[in-house]
Amino acid sequence: MLRRLAASLTLKLAALIGLFVALPIVLYGQFESADSQMQALVTRAIQDRSALIAEALAPVLRETDPSEPMNLNRELAKYASSGTVLKLMFQPPAARSAGRFFLVASAPPLGPEAVTAELEELGQRGILLRLSEACTWNASDEMRYSRADGTVELLTSIIPIRARGNCWILTTTHVASEFLDTSIGRPYWQTREIRIAAAIYLVGALLAVLVVLGIRLSLRRFRNVADEIALGRAVDATFVERNTVPELSGVARDFDRLVHELRRVSREIRQSAEDNAHSFKTPLAAVQSALSPVKRAVPEQDQRARRALEIIDSSLARLLGLVNAAQRHDMGTADLIDAPRVPTDLAPLVEDAARHFREILATREIGLTVKLDRGAVVRTAAGMMEIVLQNVLENAISFSSAGKSIAVSLRVFPDAVELIVEDEGPGIDPEKIDSVFQRYFSLRPEDGIGSDRAVEHSGLGLWIVRRNVEALGGQVMAANRPGGGLSIRVRLPRAVIH
Repeated sequence: MLRRLAASLTLKLAALIGLFVALPIVLYGQFESADSQMQALVTRAIQDRSALIAEALAPVLRETDPSEPMNLNRELAKYASSGTVLKLMFQPPAARSAGRFFLVASAPPLGPEAVTAELEELGQRGILLRLSEACTWNASDEMRYSRADGTVELLTSIIPIRARGNCWILTTTHVASEFLDTSIGRPYWQTREIRIAAAIYLVGALLAVLVVLGIRLSLRRFRNVADEIALGRAVDATFVERNTVPELSGVARDFDRLVHELRRVSREIRQSAEDNAHSFKTPLAAVQSALSPVKRAVPEQDQRARRALEIIDSSLARLLGLVNAAQRHDMGTADLIDAPRVPTDLAPLVEDAARHFREILATREIGLTVKLDRGAVVRTAAGMMEIVLQNVLENAISFSSAGKSIAVSLRVFPDAVELIVEDEGPGIDPEKIDSVFQRYFSLRPEDGIGSDRAVEHSGLGLWIVRRNVEALGGQVMAANRPGGGLSIRVRLPRAVIH
């Protein structure tokens, strides 16, 4: 059991799907954790940098008189860098109650016309209120906001600077898109690296799915070809023609060679059966012909000679029966290998089999009831189901005594056809019932039906039944009847006729 599970492609595919699902989840969690740590480091570095800039500006601001015109843009530009916007705000003591601030410097510098708009935007976003709180409590702060056009910015620092009793505020605004190695300012899954990784993963998953689907479709094509060969509809080798996967070309060629070899074996079996039957029948016919004048020449009063001639005649008949049975067996074997399976209605075959045994049934005083559903169509080769019916009925007759009855029913289901043959014989020992379809197993009475059935009496009849039924994709079962006797049930796939 464990070995079969280990060799199961379905189990391995399920494990592969599990890995495909679990791997991105695990890796995403690990990468997101690492990115969070990187964000903390970057944010701390920005805060430290802003604090250093504030300390560097403090001496300059202590020497600056706010009542006089100020030109601090040049001083602020010393600390500017790409992707960073520095603003220096000033709140006069008289404006503290109103929470008003003046923008006195910016890097990059802003034109006079842009200052008013910048202050209005800061007020609308509540940033000016945060500036007032920073001045009141003399505490640094930070916040994140988005521009009106959707550009995400990170206001990393709001740092108050005390100089000459006045409150100055240094703000450092960083555009999140400048931090290419972290997800600052956006969800982690929106980062470029994650999107590239997701695209690669999806492409890999798509390729894996295409590989699996390609193999599955190729195997399905192979199965369809095999079904057509089994039904006798594929005359030429078609595995190579139906295959679309170059890597499976060798397998397709091997399958075609196997089909050709099986067909060759089938032809040789048929030829050998005909040759052997002819080789045996010719001398047997010569012996029978030569025995006729001997019978006429032997006097009626010579009982020993007459008895010897009867034994010879009976043995010749049994030998001829064996030869015929062997020929039918070999022909049936060849048909199993290579024979067209055509839609066949079983009802007429059952009626023909009942007529064939009518005389024997009447002689042995055995009743027969037949109940048939119409439309019991199955796919079978010529002669295969005839042999099944003949052997099953002969088995039932062999175990039936005078005054008993045999019931034959044919039932049609949506996807199956079921043939049931029930007799009123002695049944079978429950310990041996599983062996009735084995080769050479026989419990048949000595007085079988006709001396020409000796080969089936040796235990081949029901074995041939099972062989033919399973070759047609069906099942055969035997069970003792509650009221006595044996029931043989043959179930075959119902053929769909388009």
